[in-house]
Amino acid sequence: MEQTLLNIGFGSSVVAERVVAIISPNSAPMKRLKDDAKEEKRLVDATHGRKTRAIIVMDSNHIVLSYVQSETISQRYVTLKESK
Repeated sequence: MEQTLLNIGFGSSVVAERVVAIISPNSAPMKRLKDDAKEEKRLVDATHGRKTRAIIVMDSNHIVLSYVQSETISQRYVTLKESK
């Protein structure tokens, strides 16, 4: 079974088929989502110490943080889906 990887920045990738949502981290509910995931050890930080610009929700209930803008990641996701 071939998996398509979605580049989320700094050489980090996630399996595109497992992405549920790509969202901006600026609202209070998203900050709460991130804090809850961290507390429950479901948070994956791929920002390399930089500001979080996108939150990626996975079907495994993990939350992935990225430095790349959510719009950029969304466009990469759409491009991957169109190329299939």
